[in-house]
Amino acid sequence: MATSSIRKNFVVYGDEQAKIFANAIEESANHAAPEIKVDVKKISGSKELRALMIKRKKTNA
Repeated sequence: MATSSIRKNFVVYGDEQAKIFANAIEESANHAAPEIKVDVKKISGSKELRALMIKRKKTNA
């Protein structure tokens, strides 16, 4: 998750909560999210776009 998407303020009370929070931050830094490969096809032209939208409509119907 991008850090710029975190928009809330929060308060950590007490030593135990501070330790839990620090451990959670360390764990998240040690376990990076796996890379997701995406197959991409470039659409060039209105005919290809129409075909894609028809396929999408059939899939979501």
